[in-house]
Amino acid sequence: MNRNIREESEAIERETLSPFGTLSENSKGRLRVEEPCELRTIFQRDRDRIIHSKSFRKLKEKTQVFIVKDDFFRTRLTHALEVSQISRTVARALRVNEDLVEAISLGHDLGHTCFGHSGEETIANITGHFKHNEQSLRVVDRLEKQRQGLNLSYEVRDGILNHTGPNYCETLEGNIVKVVDRITYLCHDIQDSLSVGVLKEEDIPREILDYLGYNHSERVNTFTKDLIENTKKILSDPYKGPEEKRRTYQSEDAAKIMNSLRSFMFKKVYKGDFCSKEREKANYIIRYIFEYFVKHPEELPPKYRSIEDDEGKVRGIADFIAGCTDGYVIALFKEKFIPTPRV
Repeated sequence: MNRNIREESEAIERETLSPFGTLSENSKGRLRVEEPCELRTIFQRDRDRIIHSKSFRKLKEKTQVFIVKDDFFRTRLTHALEVSQISRTVARALRVNEDLVEAISLGHDLGHTCFGHSGEETIANITGHFKHNEQSLRVVDRLEKQRQGLNLSYEVRDGILNHTGPNYCETLEGNIVKVVDRITYLCHDIQDSLSVGVLKEEDIPREILDYLGYNHSERVNTFTKDLIENTKKILSDPYKGPEEKRRTYQSEDAAKIMNSLRSFMFKKVYKGDFCSKEREKANYIIRYIFEYFVKHPEELPPKYRSIEDDEGKVRGIADFIAGCTDGYVIALFKEKFIPTPRV
């Protein structure tokens, strides 16, 4: 019996992936049953749906850390691509499913708001609850394709939801992305902070630089190599159980340095003077836009008015603002609140 291309790919996975990898053919499936693709595995198809989504394209105009129009600074899109690249490196070294880590990586931040975490905090304060990982799942389940959703696989949806927060993902691939996301943003945020002048190299504690390295490539490589080597040790340990072998591991030294670096970045960058001033501006814009649409819900785009009908005004407005790019929401603020000079 002749196999189609997807079935050949699934056979290759059976032959080459480690016992701890997630086989595409063993996926728990989609929210709605679909006929399998003849060309792509379920995780390859998920990756393609994410890449071709409107929410993914919007990431190129959404803040990572700095609300600065500069081609050299990271955006949510370049962050997602860097997470994908590093996660695939780890997945290949561990012989687990690269397509699954790629799909989770590319989709994990689809729910991030304009102005990054500042926007997330503001919407959470207004509505009482808003988390970008939950919004990312909402985007792929309910908001994309005119509220039909992308109908992704269980494993990709689980990885998106649990890429941050206290819960582990159900797959090793998801837990790779969970750690790599942190490695990626800590390392590239140092580089961007140095570029914009928020940090000087001498500001960074010497023990962090001595351990990780004195440039971006060295820092990423140190964390990634440590993650691969220590996870491999657990996967090869016959006394470790299945649950332990669905997680990733760092050495004690690497974990300590990561926590120290994260604390340093929160103090000096994320909660520092420069970002705090920008956060105040972002909060101001989002609050005024939110209040405007509370008073004028009829001006929301039709898609979000229909959400308002089903789930309430606040939910519809939150979904709309979360989906806005930085530039769009700034232009919207000017349109609604800044007088237009007349000649």
